[in-house]
Amino acid sequence: MIVQIEGKLVHLDSDKAMVQVGQICYEVLVPGYLASLLAGKIGQPIVLSTMEYYEGSPGGGNLIPQMVGFVSAGEKEFFKRYTSVKGIGIRKGLKSLAMPISTIAAAVEGGDEKTLTALPGIGKRLAQHIIAELKGKLVSYAADAQLSGTKEETMLAGFQIEALEILIAWGEKRNEAAELINMACKKHPQIKSAEELVPLIYRIKQGIEV
Repeated sequence: MIVQIEGKLVHLDSDKAMVQVGQICYEVLVPGYLASLLAGKIGQPIVLSTMEYYEGSPGGGNLIPQMVGFVSAGEKEFFKRYTSVKGIGIRKGLKSLAMPISTIAAAVEGGDEKTLTALPGIGKRLAQHIIAELKGKLVSYAADAQLSGTKEETMLAGFQIEALEILIAWGEKRNEAAELINMACKKHPQIKSAEELVPLIYRIKQGIEV
């Protein structure tokens, strides 16, 4: 079983990434929030913690091997717990993770149905079921969503906070990430979503955009 893949990101869609390792290119399914994060890393080396599963019907004899990628082994473990809830399969689970995992875990631990129902494919009943099944089991993941209350962070809007959590998940320092967000939004005030903001920040860091 492949548990980690390291290579160059050569192509990215909303639900999968193409990672080149030597002369071989692997297709890796990714959750929505990670696809947004990786948008600034085309052509760059990346490392993903991975899991494998077979998609299809065993009785039909048409099983297709798939690989799923995450930022860390911890987020992979979260996903395994998340998809253990009845009604959430691999594909639905990936599609629904449009926010950082720490945000979703915090919503579960806080019984926040509103945040969970904002996720793609998650209705009120399923949100309630997720909370009932997982509350108390995601404390360590939810802890990462707590804000430190710095000056930069108190000024952030909702989509900027989401972008902040994405940047932290990818290894950026909290204070530096908050400063980058404020700088990017001052230069481009038309941006109103984390999906637009995160790739812009990486372009600024790379010197592609000033």
